[in-house]
Amino acid sequence: MRNHQKRNETIQMIHCYKLGGMNIVLDIYSGSVHVVDEVAYDIIEQYEQGDKAQIKARILETYDHVSEAEIDECFSQIEELKQAGKLYAPDTFAPMAGTLKQKTAGVVKALCLHVAHTCNLNCSYCFASQGEYQGDRAVMSFEVGKQALDFLIENSHGRRNLEVDFFGGEPLMNFDVVKQLVAYARQREKECGKNFRFTLTTNGILINEDVIDFSNREMSNVVLSLDGRKEIHDRYRVDYAGKGSWERIVPKFQQLVQARGNKNYYMRGTFTHANPDFLKDIEEMLSLGFTELSMEPVVCAPDAPSALTKEDLPVVLEQYEKLAELMLQRHREGKPFTFYHYMIDLKGGPCIYKRVSGCGSGTEYMAVTPWGDLYPCHQFVGEERFKLGDVWKGVTNHEIQNEFASCNVYSRPECKDCWAKLYCSGGCAANAYHATGAITGVYEYGCELFRKRMECAIMLEAAKTLEA
Repeated sequence: MRNHQKRNETIQMIHCYKLGGMNIVLDIYSGSVHVVDEVAYDIIEQYEQGDKAQIKARILETYDHVSEAEIDECFSQIEELKQAGKLYAPDTFAPMAGTLKQKTAGVVKALCLHVAHTCNLNCSYCFASQGEYQGDRAVMSFEVGKQALDFLIENSHGRRNLEVDFFGGEPLMNFDVVKQLVAYARQREKECGKNFRFTLTTNGILINEDVIDFSNREMSNVVLSLDGRKEIHDRYRVDYAGKGSWERIVPKFQQLVQARGNKNYYMRGTFTHANPDFLKDIEEMLSLGFTELSMEPVVCAPDAPSALTKEDLPVVLEQYEKLAELMLQRHREGKPFTFYHYMIDLKGGPCIYKRVSGCGSGTEYMAVTPWGDLYPCHQFVGEERFKLGDVWKGVTNHEIQNEFASCNVYSRPECKDCWAKLYCSGGCAANAYHATGAITGVYEYGCELFRKRMECAIMLEAAKTLEA
């Protein structure tokens, strides 16, 4: 596979690559995707950089079966696409990047409620230090959670749809409070004209009939932690006696998913240095009957035993390509499955605000500790510098919040020439901070993975569209 990128003084950008037997050309600023033949691919690569006569001569020399008239027709079609704004489109987003978040300043739309800073598993790769987040073990009281929901309602202003994630540690270790908070939110949403959507993330140990019934009634989504193969899962996801959890949780996950009608859930796995060949784990989850899947690269210190290495990178990139091939094969067979990182809409896609500004951590989205402290997101909890305030007084650390408000894809110099910047929106602020010490930094390893995921996702959707 050959990757190529062009950029010139008028700030236009294309990305050309070959994957899945297709020649794909992305026009970055229009979002257009073109699947072309070899001749058009070669011409497009050279179009903005060379003289037309020179390009024609090179094409005639390379392709002896192509006539001058056919090359002229290709040039004409490229120019039509350019005039239509679908190829070599200019960057119209840069001027608005600094002002986009001003339109939603002070509006909070989502909270991650850390209802339990404790866990019944002892996963060595856990970024949350086994649920303690570098602090004390604790569970959230109903009073703190109630105040958090009131804070969200009060600061959501005219926004109707609000999102709340029940997170940990292990949130089912505080399940009674989860149920109380959902009941309180349902009461308040009728009074305030709001609509709450809840998500529960669980390791599965405490799932029972009550949890299943409640989740299927109240949770818009359930995220289930499973690392795939038993030997991989049980390597890290163990209890405090060192015993693996795979056999205890898989039947419960299957029961819950079946009861949900196989909808609105995710199996969320983590791949590490122990399993850069994570496609085998995806295949295992498919064999267990799960079809809504996610495999995330581990988040940990670079010297941790589980950390992905430079040597792992080509293996992981190949796995992403093979995953796309498997998804296309299963689609053709009428047995499709979803992979979270390959969810992309080529016809519409995310809005410009999302493309430029990112996830909204620290501004629209915040995490709440068991004590009611506010942080930009769950990955910053325990980092005292990033404490924003609390659910009673609101945001008081405006300096840090302003840092997050100014954080967008154009605030990162390293993103300037990256073709994927409007797909990743500059990447994860937490990953950037932990890799570079700055939320506007760039986690280069993660960038490599993201670019490959986008190439695969776009190829997959283009293939489906062409076959429809």
